[in-house]
Amino acid sequence: MTKHIIVTGGVVSSLGKGITAASLGRLLKSRGYKVTMQKADPYLNVDPGTMSPTQHGEVFVTDDGHEGDLDLGHYERFIDENLTRESNFTAGRIYQELLDDDRAGDFSGGTVQVVPNMTNAIRERFIKVAESDTDIAITEIGGTVGDIESLPFIEAARQFKMSKPHGDVIFIHVTLVPYVAAAHELKTKPTQHSVKELRSNGVQPDFIVCRSDHEINGQVKDKIALFCDVDVANVISCQDVDNIYTVPMVMYDQGFDQRVLEALGLEVPPIDLSDWREYINKSEALTEEVNIALVGEYISLPDAYISFVEALRHAGVAAGYKVNTHMIDVVALAEQDVEKTLGAMDGILVPGGYRKSAFEGKVAAAHYARLNQVPFMGVCLGLQAAVVEYARSVLGLTEANTTENAEDVTSIVDPVIIHMSDEELVAAAASITRPAASREVSGRLGAYPCQLVKGTKAYQVYQEDLIYERFNHSFVVNNSYRQQLVDAGLIIGGTSPDGVFVNMVELADHPWYVCTLGHPEFKSRPTRPHPLLVGFVQAVGQVSK
Repeated sequence: MTKHIIVTGGVVSSLGKGITAASLGRLLKSRGYKVTMQKADPYLNVDPGTMSPTQHGEVFVTDDGHEGDLDLGHYERFIDENLTRESNFTAGRIYQELLDDDRAGDFSGGTVQVVPNMTNAIRERFIKVAESDTDIAITEIGGTVGDIESLPFIEAARQFKMSKPHGDVIFIHVTLVPYVAAAHELKTKPTQHSVKELRSNGVQPDFIVCRSDHEINGQVKDKIALFCDVDVANVISCQDVDNIYTVPMVMYDQGFDQRVLEALGLEVPPIDLSDWREYINKSEALTEEVNIALVGEYISLPDAYISFVEALRHAGVAAGYKVNTHMIDVVALAEQDVEKTLGAMDGILVPGGYRKSAFEGKVAAAHYARLNQVPFMGVCLGLQAAVVEYARSVLGLTEANTTENAEDVTSIVDPVIIHMSDEELVAAAASITRPAASREVSGRLGAYPCQLVKGTKAYQVYQEDLIYERFNHSFVVNNSYRQQLVDAGLIIGGTSPDGVFVNMVELADHPWYVCTLGHPEFKSRPTRPHPLLVGFVQAVGQVSK
């Protein structure tokens, strides 16, 4: 029987509920339990797939093709498990399904209400995420207690606990304990009011995790325990840290995971954190640094590229370098002195994106890296920009472009990048089926195979013939130009197994110029960094010396 942990938040958003939940998941897994995780978001979007990254951060893609909340990335990196579409749902998704059922007559003319229909649907999601052999499922409820949109989720969680035997469901509440400089003290009132609000909804937290930028002493813990009706040992201090991967250790030192297992009525097996400690020790011992430019269009919100930042950090530890990631505005780059902007960088990474206004800046970054022997990596749209740049500069096709940038595709003189649905690509695009996507996707979304070509840098770092990467794209290299590009020196490092799609390209006689349509950042883990990114950082480090 699966045990459930519900994580809520109070006072303000962005307190780190995701890191808290993921850290606990890491500890429980390190004790031998099979753990899965889930994010329940109260907003009305069906999923984050159509949301701007500047509002909600990156869109994380799972193996089975779900476009999910960025917290799924934290979960996967900490517990080192591949999650699924069942690991993320929204109020919008629940409403959509209920309304579809209503129009289909499934409610037999009955009234469809938030209680019990929506709350029952949410409870079903809590159960569905846990496979038959899952020991512990951790569900994080987005937003903060007191938000109107969060009420059905809190009510569903309350009902869920009532429907289960004692000890099968526990609540962890993450809250802010601010330091007021004028008074020279930490204030517990925000936490008290937050817990009061939670209790007014029928939920008594079993644990309170206190976020603060100052140390929370025993006196403050005693006060919170007294007024929030929680055992003082279950008040956990979580002070700000420079390295998020040390959070599990901070919690372990306070006996958090042991207390949680006791509350769930589970045994407390010995813990093995050796690989986690090794990663932390290596990261803290780094002395050499490299500077990598991340040339993107959503830099106003760093969380838009959080998986890249973390994956480069993982790769840096494996390669022996502290990676400093510099966010470069790609839109401005197209209008600025590229050399002045990128000249101080040891490496350049161009990630995916969708804004047409950003494309020429990505082309300029690829051009600069190719001519100046700066280690370069293009991902998704980054590969497409690199191919366009090569066609323009090397093949002499000065009007080469992607059809994605045109209102009328016939206006592109040399469409070296085209939509997957064109010509013979239709059959290949349908060669691997996926569960129904939450929005219309006429491309590849999720994990797909890639056949690597021996003798390439791609093969050298993977050391495998067939790999699987997560894709999220609809545009590909136009096969009509493929031979021309190859004859001009562009190396195809990987294709779809049937050879139809160009998945990876690279250049010889360059320290590192490798591009991929896949998203390696989504598969990187602290203890298992992605080989392609490790190869990139190693090349960056060698050139910078």
